[in-house]
Amino acid sequence: MDSKWKLMLIASLVAVLSILFLMIGADGNWEYVLPRRGRMLAAFALTGAAIAYSTIVFQTITGNRILTPNIIGLDSLYLLIQTFIIFVFGSLSYIMVQGNINFLLSTAAMIGFSFLFYKLLFQGEKRQLYFLLLVGFVLGTFFSSLSTFMQVLMDPNEFQNVQNRMFASFQRVQTDLLLLTGTAFAGLAFIGWRWRDYLDVLALGKDHAVNLGVAYDRIVRRLLILVAALISIATALVGPIMFLGLLVANVTYEMMRTHEHRWLLPAGMLTGMGALILGQIVVEHVFTFSTTLSVIINFIGGVYFLWLILKERKA
Repeated sequence: MDSKWKLMLIASLVAVLSILFLMIGADGNWEYVLPRRGRMLAAFALTGAAIAYSTIVFQTITGNRILTPNIIGLDSLYLLIQTFIIFVFGSLSYIMVQGNINFLLSTAAMIGFSFLFYKLLFQGEKRQLYFLLLVGFVLGTFFSSLSTFMQVLMDPNEFQNVQNRMFASFQRVQTDLLLLTGTAFAGLAFIGWRWRDYLDVLALGKDHAVNLGVAYDRIVRRLLILVAALISIATALVGPIMFLGLLVANVTYEMMRTHEHRWLLPAGMLTGMGALILGQIVVEHVFTFSTTLSVIINFIGGVYFLWLILKERKA
């Protein structure tokens, strides 16, 4: 099947899932259901699209379909920020109560860390990309250790609020945050879309990209900043979802069967949105809210991750 028809089929399936999510169990209470579920649907769209977009770009740069942007430690940094704020100021502080302030502070800290991180590692002597990933993994472990240290010293009631931040939540998303996140995502996605042809060349590997005239280091630095910004706004909006990007990106590759990012990127964004909607339908109508969406995504993604490792080992 042609890539265009595959993309249209994915879009149709996501549209059907969206309608089902809005209508199942509504019982005519549209004034209550539509605003609440519509807000969640917008959060699914932004989060799924941002994580899928950034993961596909990141895997193209690294040439590895197992790695995800989370390896540079942004999830751990987000949790450290939330833990630090509650540890120092308390869960009822102005920063925690005001969602906009918390969102902007978390996003700015994660993007600032990423910019400084890339700036230092790419400065002077050229570094291998996998060295950068290794340093990011070490820093992520360090951030997690600091968070755990503060959580041990924390009041049990305050620790409960930290636990709420450890898992993604789509119920607490505010409308004004959706507008802010949507604007930021639209700008970042537009910038990334202009570099889609570079991504096709980068997928061939560094040597081939350089031989074809691509300014490899400059383009990779810009794309990494783009990836960090997308992951930052998605994480600050709903919280960390570890395996969503890995799952969605690899499912997109299997469905599209193409190397062209003009098809992979929109298909990935739609698949990310569809995965979250389907997961929420399962949470509400199969498990009757006895578990959370992030738990289901991480469980399925973790099993899929192990399967990918075994598959690569056999290959």
